[in-house]
Amino acid sequence: MTPAPPVGLLIGSHIPPAEIGPLSTLAEEAGFGEIWLPEDLWYTSGIVCAGAALAATRTIPVGLGIHSAVTRHASIQALDFATLSHVYPGRFWPGIGLGLPSWLDQMGLRPKSGIRAVGETVRNVRRLLAGETVSDKGTHLLDDIRLAYPLDTVPPLYIGAVGPQSIRQTGRIADGLVVSVTAGTAYTSWARQLLDEGAAEAGRPRPRMVTFALFCVDDDPVAARAALRPTVGFYLTAMQGTDLVRVYGIEDELAAMTGDVGENLPEQWLEDLTVSGTPVQCAAKIDELLAAGSDAVILFPAPVERGRALAERAGQDVLPRVTR
Repeated sequence: MTPAPPVGLLIGSHIPPAEIGPLSTLAEEAGFGEIWLPEDLWYTSGIVCAGAALAATRTIPVGLGIHSAVTRHASIQALDFATLSHVYPGRFWPGIGLGLPSWLDQMGLRPKSGIRAVGETVRNVRRLLAGETVSDKGTHLLDDIRLAYPLDTVPPLYIGAVGPQSIRQTGRIADGLVVSVTAGTAYTSWARQLLDEGAAEAGRPRPRMVTFALFCVDDDPVAARAALRPTVGFYLTAMQGTDLVRVYGIEDELAAMTGDVGENLPEQWLEDLTVSGTPVQCAAKIDELLAAGSDAVILFPAPVERGRALAERAGQDVLPRVTR
């Protein structure tokens, strides 16, 4: 059997819940190496969608990338993770992060220190999954809590992080880093170095890094990039002020843009920050991200109405051309 390429499919929160299962089946049959599902409030539940994806597939790993460290109690996160890991051994990869501050503000849940909240949650979830009795008075109060069904093998725990301190912490305590969309090769290399520094500080193995990438394939490369303009504009606007924008060097230019950001994006930005173009060009871009330090590139098909067709085309024409 030919090994699956280091390319996954992101099934975004904008996908209606009833389509999660069929798309997951498609991803496995098309030859993707892994599936990832985010949790974007207020669309769909990441943990529920991960369960649906696992139920619809046979062997492919399914990642949750990511849900918030503070919207669920650490013990409930551990309970959910352990349950799915027992039902689907070795196939569930949970991911934890802070979440968008605006969402947390809507619920009055933004912590004083996001880095501390994520770190405490990941450590306590890992301990609970391993069968420890945990007490803690940090982000979440835990008073002698122990799972009835812990795991013999704790699944890899991923963290979604953007800034340098968060990425270094990920290297120190987690098994992998989830990198957000609009991360080009410059950011990927930068994050890889920080992640490895954190792991070295803690004497831990090299963590895995998965990079989410907006994706559109077309025989006309100009049409492929044009189709991504609204989505790229949305994400770059949401990421203003973060290191994703700063490392690429477009902070001032992006801040000065007026009107429809997507329509005003330079063509070079679309080329650098997406996996788009012809099948050959898309495969080459995936190879570049892998060479920059990603262990897997997770394709996020856009626009949404073409998601299934784009995933099918990726399986037929892009994945076989990935060389790394």
